[in-house]
Amino acid sequence: MDKFDTLQLFTRIVELGSFSQAADQLGIPRATASNAIKELEGQLGCRLLERTTRHVRASHDGKAYYQRCVYILAELNDAEAALRPVVAKPRGILRIDLQGTHASQIVLPQLDEFHRRYPDIEMIISSGDRLVDLVREGIDCVVRAGKLQDSSLVARHLAHLPQVVCASPDYLAAFGVPEHPDDLERHQCVNFFSTTGGLNYPIEFIINNERRAFSPEGWVTVNEAENYVICALRGCGLVQLPRYHVEQALAEGRLVEVMSHWQSPAIAVSALYTQNRQLSPRVRVFIDWLREIYSARFPA
Repeated sequence: MDKFDTLQLFTRIVELGSFSQAADQLGIPRATASNAIKELEGQLGCRLLERTTRHVRASHDGKAYYQRCVYILAELNDAEAALRPVVAKPRGILRIDLQGTHASQIVLPQLDEFHRRYPDIEMIISSGDRLVDLVREGIDCVVRAGKLQDSSLVARHLAHLPQVVCASPDYLAAFGVPEHPDDLERHQCVNFFSTTGGLNYPIEFIINNERRAFSPEGWVTVNEAENYVICALRGCGLVQLPRYHVEQALAEGRLVEVMSHWQSPAIAVSALYTQNRQLSPRVRVFIDWLREIYSARFPA
């Protein structure tokens, strides 16, 4: 292995805490990875990694060396991107994670257009609402809506998603149609909680330029967007969510918007990536493409 590859290997071992995982991500044999680090430690005359039967972690010298390596690798990647036409024709594997409805309703329906534009990028896509460890799982970029929980990530704003409060015709026939936010105390809602935050999200409105939260009682709580909509369709209560998610149900009358004259706050959606790595050309063009499709779908 050359010095550049060895430095990449070393940083991945530190970040993942595993020789095997780092070797797998870089596509090299475990023995090759072990020998490369031994040779690097021999050249430097110090131990960089402390090994146990279960974990690998950086030594005191290794931590200092790791910080230098991250900076050096970022500078090298930036220099290479500036000197060759890789930005115009990026290649390689791009690992992304999308929330479920963003994957199924916004990104994946147009993914073939991204492939036509960048045919040399191979994509690995996971989806869900769970908290993703970008470094440990080798994810290049995630798309998330709502308040950002991890301040260690760099966020690129994609759009603001208009929200709607709605319920099924059966629910409204049984409980009446709320006209004012104060009416919500006599209603039920479908509760929604995040696996990262653990708290139920209230129904919110902008009143006198201030965000106010209302928490009607509810007998069912979910943590997945599709289940949230299904519960609303079955008459379980009021819901508040991005309009795009229920556009068809609203058009077909299976859900009915309420309190439309009261402003619901929009939800920000962002692309997130780690700040300790240079943004690679393939990640950069993907985020630029995301901004295009989100801007077209949700104009400011």
